[in-house]
Amino acid sequence: MGLVSINRIYAAISAVVMAFVLLPLVAVVWVSFFSNRILSFPATGYTFDWYVRAWAQDSFRNGFITSVETALVAVVISLVLGVPASLALVRYRFPGRDAIQTLLLSPMVVPGIVGGAALFMAFIELEIILDMDISGSLPGLFIAHGLIALPWTIRLVTAALVGMSPSYEEAAQSLGAGRITTFFRVTLPIIKPGIVAAALFSFVISFIDLEKSIFLVGPGRTTLQIALVSYLEWNLDSTVAAVATVQILIIGVLLVASDRYAKLSRAF
Repeated sequence: MGLVSINRIYAAISAVVMAFVLLPLVAVVWVSFFSNRILSFPATGYTFDWYVRAWAQDSFRNGFITSVETALVAVVISLVLGVPASLALVRYRFPGRDAIQTLLLSPMVVPGIVGGAALFMAFIELEIILDMDISGSLPGLFIAHGLIALPWTIRLVTAALVGMSPSYEEAAQSLGAGRITTFFRVTLPIIKPGIVAAALFSFVISFIDLEKSIFLVGPGRTTLQIALVSYLEWNLDSTVAAVATVQILIIGVLLVASDRYAKLSRAF
């Protein structure tokens, strides 16, 4: 079999895989403009009314606001904890380093539903010990989402630090700069693209989370993902498709921006 034939087979397989991934997303966007009162094919017409209807519903609007607020706080928590942790893991050698790195990255491989249940039980234990409400509170949700975003921040910032030569820091220190000055004047500007990518990707990871949020939201509060699941339980129209289309747009823009600052393929 010639090289040209192999390339054609590879291209065909790639096209099939891409179609398998993208066609459901295209279908969701398409359906979001159907004018059908009950979701069905073919479309009897097209309209933007479902987008207006979605925003008019308190559950979707409040869920969107809560998801955005939670994701922003999660970004801050993950950066405050993740950047120093990444710096320590890359630049220093100490006993238990590999174990700590594995522990920090473990939320990436633990199933979401298991992680959510574990966090819920951990919060209940802390409530007993500290005699304060954590589970079902907004701070508890923020903490949980910070933990969701943390491993992804560590992964991306670590990749940025690994790609940076230590000689830059050594040169700054040899000229009299302290460790803190070296970090802010040398290290931080160089790894800034990785930090920006980590912030954007962490926002996406928090924004789309369902499994952990469903265990931790309190009464009278919801996230966008939970609102979607609740709406689907009793309704079957294009409102869900409209909300999903907005999510696809937001997530797509953020992922493209993340990849612009730091090639995600290098970190995964």
